[in-house]
Amino acid sequence: MTPDLVIFDCDGVLVDSETLSVAALLGMITLAGGDVSEELAYEHFLGKSMKSVREILLSDFGIDITDQHLTGMRVELMRKFREELKPIPGIGQVLARLGLPCCVASSGTLDRIRYALDVTGLLELLEPHLFSAAMVARGKPAPDLFLHAAAKMGAIPQNCLVIEDSPAGIEAARAAGMRVLAFTGGSHTGNPALKARLASSEPDFIFADMLQLPDLIAGLGARAGTP
Repeated sequence: MTPDLVIFDCDGVLVDSETLSVAALLGMITLAGGDVSEELAYEHFLGKSMKSVREILLSDFGIDITDQHLTGMRVELMRKFREELKPIPGIGQVLARLGLPCCVASSGTLDRIRYALDVTGLLELLEPHLFSAAMVARGKPAPDLFLHAAAKMGAIPQNCLVIEDSPAGIEAARAAGMRVLAFTGGSHTGNPALKARLASSEPDFIFADMLQLPDLIAGLGARAGTP
C-alpha cells in the first residue's frame, strides 16, 4: 500500500553532505593522532551517530576522541556546510509535491540537522518533524530512531517507507519492520564497495535520481495491490 509516512535520512539523502562530513571526520582523526583511510571511514562510519563513531574509533582503531576534538570538528563541519553544502538535486521539488506526511530521522544532532536543512533551503519544507539519534538510546543500525519517528508521527512502522543512503540505515529500517529505498545519487556513492554493501543490504529498490521517488512510491502501492 501507499505509505502513511515517508522517513528521510538527512545526510546523503536530503543534502549532499557525506563527502564534507567524512573530510571533517578524517581531519579530526588526524588531529587526535590517528590514521584512517577514506575507504575505511565510509565502511565503518557512514550513517552512524557520533557516539557510535567514537566508540568504534576507540575499540577498533585505538583512537580516543576527546570532547575538544569533537567541538573542533563540529566547527569545521559547519564552516564546510555554510560554504559548500548543496541540496540533493530535485529534492525540493519532490518534497513540495509528494503529498504524503514526511519527516527526517538522522544520526546527526538536531542542531546539525536544522543547520544543514536551513543552508540548503529545505528547512521550511520539513520542520518541525525532525528526529535525531540523540533522542534515542541506540543509533543506527538499531531500529530505535525510526521507531521513535514513527511513534511521534502517529504512524504504524509497517506502513512507513524509509529513504536511506547507508547500509547501517537500511539495516535499521529493516529491523524496524519498515520498507526502505536505497538512494545512490549523492556525490559519495560512486564508490563500488559502498554500492556493493548497499545492494547486499537488500533494500526494496535502489535509485539514483531523486525525481523518481514519487513514481517509485506509487509503484510500491501498485505492486502491493496486485493479486
